[in-house]
Amino acid sequence: MILGLRTKLSLSYILVVLTSIFLISVLTNIFLDNQFREYVKKNQEQKNREVVSAISQQMSIDGAWNMGVIENIGVNALENGLIIKVRNSSGKVIWDASVHNNGMCQRIIEHMSHNLNSRYPYMKGSYIERPYDIKRDGNSIGAVVIGSYGPFNLSDNDLTFINALNKIFIGVGIFSLFFALIIGSQMARILISPISRVIDAAKSISRGYFTDRIHEKSSTSEICQLTETINGLADNLEKQELLRKRMTADVAHEFRTPLATLQSHMEAMIDGIWKPDTERIKSCHEEIVRISKMVGDLEKLAKVEGENLILNRSNFNVSELCESIARNFESEYKAKGLEIKLDLEEQYIEADRDKICQVIINLLSNALKYTQTGGLVQIGIRGDEAIAKITIRDNGLGIPEEDLPYIFERFYRADKSRNRLSGGSGIGLTIAKAIVEAHKGKIEVNSKVSEGTEFIVTIPKIFIKGLLETSSR
Repeated sequence: MILGLRTKLSLSYILVVLTSIFLISVLTNIFLDNQFREYVKKNQEQKNREVVSAISQQMSIDGAWNMGVIENIGVNALENGLIIKVRNSSGKVIWDASVHNNGMCQRIIEHMSHNLNSRYPYMKGSYIERPYDIKRDGNSIGAVVIGSYGPFNLSDNDLTFINALNKIFIGVGIFSLFFALIIGSQMARILISPISRVIDAAKSISRGYFTDRIHEKSSTSEICQLTETINGLADNLEKQELLRKRMTADVAHEFRTPLATLQSHMEAMIDGIWKPDTERIKSCHEEIVRISKMVGDLEKLAKVEGENLILNRSNFNVSELCESIARNFESEYKAKGLEIKLDLEEQYIEADRDKICQVIINLLSNALKYTQTGGLVQIGIRGDEAIAKITIRDNGLGIPEEDLPYIFERFYRADKSRNRLSGGSGIGLTIAKAIVEAHKGKIEVNSKVSEGTEFIVTIPKIFIKGLLETSSR
């Protein structure tokens, strides 16, 4: 059975209260019952002693008993549930309650039996007589035999007290039950309200509405974390949806221009407007090469982002690799009037040399494209026992702050006009990030408009086994 949070919380509060009341009632009853029995026994013994003391004072100096007072004492004791019998020094009974009023004695015994059985039905009681000596100056002058229903005499007042105590426990239990129900329902309402809002927001997200956010505050840290997580998820999905739509438009834009050029050239040659000479065919071939290059970039991206990427790992000096790549770019940098400066420390890493080479080439190509004539590009390599850090810094155009979070996305370019003279198709940085992350490293970017851009690539020196299934084939 699936129950709601409100029901479960209410039931849990009720269960806790009932369990607590039950345990308290049982333990308190056991403790109080023992104390109550001791109290009743001591109270009964005290009454017996008072009766004996009162009767012992009714013998005169000449040895005569005041029978009138003794009778009054015996009648009062009978009303208190005590059946007394008085003997003189010779053992002769001088007053007996059962003789005085046998019917009342029987009713008292029955009443005491009823009181005891109503409270302790498992306890078998019986009529018990206890003798007490009457002494004067250390000499026995008689005895008082006091009979009662035992093992202890439970009076009406005693029974009323213990029953009232039980009723108080029952009343407290009922009150606590309703109080727990109210508190449980209120707590459930406080907890359910933000959770219900989270559920509604999650449903909206599942239907593709990523703009819904949860603004309700909660004093429960876990619920705050849940709402923050859902809001963060909605933010990320909204951004991804915008990037997906932009990527679709960008892909269409990238392919539309060369395809439109091809179509117009081919139609012109078919219609006889242009002659299919070598120059026209060469122009069409260039557009085909451009399309092939973009398809190749997409295939390369799919390969490096795939789950089965194979890294041909080897141990090599990344500083030597950077120096070699920089020499290959030297002529292009000089042709544009750029200076390239190296500040390299010897750092060995265990990685795929070709793929790390591709990352560095992509970053140097970007620096070449976006640094104006007379600019400076710096390559630095530092490291410690665990990592090697490659830094490529330029003083070129820089990247607007609003574009920085998205530059590693597919086809994303800060140049909204997508002018081919200012850059490629926008896949290079995406491929570079995928390669770096495949090596369990990270790539970061810092940039300011008109001041330049800095890319920082961090690669672990030792490839940790188990993080990625690789092969050295």
